[in-house]
Amino acid sequence: MTISANLDKLLDKQYEQQDLHDLVNAPVHAIAGISTADAQALEKAFAIKTIGDLGRNEYIRAATAIAALADASK
Repeated sequence: MTISANLDKLLDKQYEQQDLHDLVNAPVHAIAGISTADAQALEKAFAIKTIGDLGRNEYIRAATAIAALADASK
């Protein structure tokens, strides 16, 4: 199944045309607004090196779930 989405606003220019499977392995700083220094801090603190690592991180997932539940209960 082919999945397509326009992620241009979420990504730095050089990563806009990459396939989703490639983006999972792209460095965290490929996300627009995350600097190289931010990415280095994430790697140091949580061993997060790629977008996939960030999205699969247990702490990020817990925070996302808590925020979604809080928003849904408003």
